[in-house]
Amino acid sequence: MAIILEANYSKKIGLAGYSSHQFSVTLKTEIIDLAQVQPESERLYHQLQESVDHSIQDVGWLPEQNGKTNGSNGSNGNGKTNGNGSKPTPKPEMWLCTPRQKDLILKIVEENQLDKKEIEGLAQDRFSKGVKNLNMMQASQLIKELLEKYPGNGNGNGNGRTYNRIPNRTAA
Repeated sequence: MAIILEANYSKKIGLAGYSSHQFSVTLKTEIIDLAQVQPESERLYHQLQESVDHSIQDVGWLPEQNGKTNGSNGSNGNGKTNGNGSKPTPKPEMWLCTPRQKDLILKIVEENQLDKKEIEGLAQDRFSKGVKNLNMMQASQLIKELLEKYPGNGNGNGNGRTYNRIPNRTAA
């Protein structure tokens, strides 16, 4: 008698502009022996986790930071004004990571007098995209790498700076 084993893995992440997305994958498989449940469950979990984690990195379309949706800035989509004589408001510089991540990346670059092109190249090497196009997970990895290279606490570059990072939360 065959045993049906169903496994699901889902992940939801918050994004800039009060946005989020989630991705879920479910697999069904048949096993014959109850002794296969544990190893097959572990195999499915790792396969699903890898698939979801890989797929969720592409954040796709995001709403504008100021809460407006595309086309709500007075533009009719063709580059013309909205008919009342006013020109469309220029869009602010859009980053896909959170505003805090953006600020921390810029702070590290500024305080360590780093070449922005070099950091852009690092992002291209690691993630095949520019710094502004990094999602939250990728920006977090970039920040971690920058903090390891430029700790800002006097341990590495002697400048005595500290960066305000979000503290680790532990259960009480």
